[in-house]
Amino acid sequence: YAQDRLGHKRALMVTLVVWLAMIVVAYFSETRTHFWIAANLAGLAMGSSQSAGRAMVGVFAPEGRQAEFYGLWNLALWLSAVVGPLSYGMITWVTGNDHRLAICATGLFFLLAIVVLVPLNVERGAARAKEMSAREAA
Repeated sequence: YAQDRLGHKRALMVTLVVWLAMIVVAYFSETRTHFWIAANLAGLAMGSSQSAGRAMVGVFAPEGRQAEFYGLWNLALWLSAVVGPLSYGMITWVTGNDHRLAICATGLFFLLAIVVLVPLNVERGAARAKEMSAREAA
């Protein structure tokens, strides 16, 4: 419901900001309470960002080609599930267990996502998907 009210792009942007808030809380966390706050923000952002992203893919997928688009989306998710933890682990290992630096580096992925998302024109993408659907139906 929130995505419908905010729009796909704005909803995804909000989830990315929640991820960044989690990074900040985790970075400064020194107590169990702060860590649990960060963990809850991560849990909130994880489900909602995947949901918002999946909905946006549905908007961009032409009729009859949804499987292709969702397949590519799934590939991106699996890739992120490898690259994120691997980069966190590598940074932690290289820096002698500096988890704060590793979590900040992880935050760069979310910042990059925001940078990529800002110029995205959802209406244009949805219109292009409808054009492709109409062309393939004809």
